[in-house]
Amino acid sequence: MEFAYRQGVLCAEQVPLDEIARRVGTPCYVYSRAAIERAYGEFARALSGRRALIAYSVKANSNLAVIALLARLGAGFDIVSGGELARVRAAGGDPRRTLFSGVGKTEGEIRQALEAGVLCLNLESEAELARVVAVAAHLGVRAPVAFRVNPDVDAKTHPYISTGMRQNKFGVAYAEAERLYALAARQPQVQVVGIGCHIGSLMLGAGPFVDAAARILALTQRLEREGIRLAHIDLGGGFGIRYRDEAPAPIAEFVDGALGVLAGRNETLILDPGRAVVGNAGALLTRVEYLKPGESKNFLVVDAAMNDLIRPALYDAWHEVRPVREPQAGVRAPVFDIVGPVCESADFLARERAVAAAPGDLLAVMTAGAYGMVMSSNYNTRPRAAEVMVDGSRMHVVRQRERLADLYTGESIPSW
Repeated sequence: MEFAYRQGVLCAEQVPLDEIARRVGTPCYVYSRAAIERAYGEFARALSGRRALIAYSVKANSNLAVIALLARLGAGFDIVSGGELARVRAAGGDPRRTLFSGVGKTEGEIRQALEAGVLCLNLESEAELARVVAVAAHLGVRAPVAFRVNPDVDAKTHPYISTGMRQNKFGVAYAEAERLYALAARQPQVQVVGIGCHIGSLMLGAGPFVDAAARILALTQRLEREGIRLAHIDLGGGFGIRYRDEAPAPIAEFVDGALGVLAGRNETLILDPGRAVVGNAGALLTRVEYLKPGESKNFLVVDAAMNDLIRPALYDAWHEVRPVREPQAGVRAPVFDIVGPVCESADFLARERAVAAAPGDLLAVMTAGAYGMVMSSNYNTRPRAAEVMVDGSRMHVVRQRERLADLYTGESIPSW
């Protein structure tokens, strides 16, 4: 794989991580171009010969270099904010291959999307339809729309990332969808172009995904009988990856299951993968500051923290931690909680890990390419990390580390 030990040093492709730390400092996110291309290729091969669009979910990792790479590979994009639309355009992505999702689009964001010519606005409520109608009328355009329909299928994942059940905030109720589509079809300011769903993240098996596809197809057929013909069916994303010992089904299994359900249909099939494309392509590089023995636990204090990677604190998520210098075989390593300097008890990156490390050593927190940097913050007035893209034997700094002065540039002190 793209992260492996070479001559005793953990490398991203052919670049040693200790060399990246020397040149860029820590904490630092490191991404592998080859890993992104390989993951995207799984989807492209599975969909070969079918009219389809792979709409990368920008929220997983919105670095311009990542977006630009995927645009060059032929990806479209799934966005959830006007800021993400601006990033897609800045990176050379095509708005005409971009879907705008999300439950809380503002009037300004809807106007921005329509003026950019996005492929589709994914609507999530009747109130949002009314807002889109008003904005489109003001602009004198027809807005391309679809509804995100909640199929009430359990993705069997963490409750915080389940999105397709009736108690979730996302989408419109399955039972309400036909009425809403009929209402939208009567509006001269909109053009109904598709239907979408997304049942949750980190799906390990294809069963729930295929079940959702079947329910969406049944609804599509009922709409067709009412004279509402759709150009695309968007089945979302949420494909799982391996963090610890999970065994996610191959991407081809998800895609083949959906294609089986949609056999004979002419609509464009859209998938919105995010984590499955970039998750395993990234690592968070951090340096050990202190070893702190405790009465009941030993702590390894590093310079990365929950503001850099919040998934462990937010979801109790597990990330593999590897020493950058390959440990000697047979050496018994002590057990530590790996924690950062942020002033919160929840500030940990890993718990109960056997790690042979000393102050100054480098560690790599793996599978950090998705929902890492994009969810980072400046809590405790900490500058956000640098980001590096590795391409074979070359490294490119694709985001400079923030400076302290950057954090309060927009602030002012009143003249009391």
